[in-house]
Amino acid sequence: MAADEVGRRLRGALAARGRAVIALAGGSTPRRLHARLAAPAGRWASAIDWRRVHVLLGDERCVPPDHPDSNYRMVRESLLDRLPIPRRQVHRWLGEDPAPAREAARMDGALRALFPDGALRLDLVLLGTGPDGHVASLFPGSPALREGLAWTAAVAPRGGHPRLTLTLPALRAARAVLLLASGPDKAAAAAAAWAGPGPLPVQQVEPASGDLTLVLDASAAAGVRAVP
Repeated sequence: MAADEVGRRLRGALAARGRAVIALAGGSTPRRLHARLAAPAGRWASAIDWRRVHVLLGDERCVPPDHPDSNYRMVRESLLDRLPIPRRQVHRWLGEDPAPAREAARMDGALRALFPDGALRLDLVLLGTGPDGHVASLFPGSPALREGLAWTAAVAPRGGHPRLTLTLPALRAARAVLLLASGPDKAAAAAAAWAGPGPLPVQQVEPASGDLTLVLDASAAAGVRAVP
């Protein structure tokens, strides 16, 4: 279902505006989605004019692009190396920059150049969620959740690598958000997203003038079925 939803959205954007701009997610669930999109014998590898697609990532760890923890590396291996997307249309976070705030500002400028009218409208944003309800690299209680103007931010989680992320203004401006969740540990976060606005980041990403679609496996959907 997820691959068909992505393919449908991309084809619609290409037909309506001549290009499609998608923000991808890291993690194991998106990797499986990428495999379906890029499969040579599959439907979507040939049904989409990938030469007119622009790609970015919703977030990235501050590591070099060949690092095992790099979201870009996963996306390159599972999707970009297998489809004819021009490299100039892949807008990569420079996770290797030793100054994350500087890189966040650079990416903000790159996005404003991609949307010169000043209105960021990503055609589709793919998001995963953590058991704690975080999306992209927007974690519960993060100061980045209060950002109201910038489209990007540098964040410092309690553990692990510093990160770079799209902000809520960027996510909420999307034409569509596809939230992917699999596994029983994601059931509570999926239920929170289904329940609607609330304090968790996963409850704060619904587009202002677009739509939010949840794509869940059976174990992640268990919490949704429990919501009155």
